[in-house]
Amino acid sequence: MEYSSSTSVAGVWALVSFILAICGALVLYFTFLNKNNDNKYSGFLGWLYDFLSFKTLSLETILKIAYLFVALFITLASFELIGVNFLSFIVTLVIGNLITRVVFESGLLILLMYRQLVKIGNKK
Repeated sequence: MEYSSSTSVAGVWALVSFILAICGALVLYFTFLNKNNDNKYSGFLGWLYDFLSFKTLSLETILKIAYLFVALFITLASFELIGVNFLSFIVTLVIGNLITRVVFESGLLILLMYRQLVKIGNKK
């Protein structure tokens, strides 16, 4: 019986959270993120305005950190293969890092193309 009451409380809280999130998002969008407030804020509020209106993108930083993590992981994990098969070690070390680099560069390339398109669009 205790399980069903805690489940119903969680369900009610989820519904209340959903409704509050909708209301908060609408209020923030129509007040704080209003186009009239463009370049109005400075400091932390300016950064927050740019962040919430997607003027600054965090994806580039996230991709760079993720690349470093994956490349280090592949490099370190490949050393496990030295004792098993030296050729597997070399292939994993070289090809694994090469494929990782190509995948992450592709993601960054798309991001850089987006930035250039935005610059071109702002010139008109």
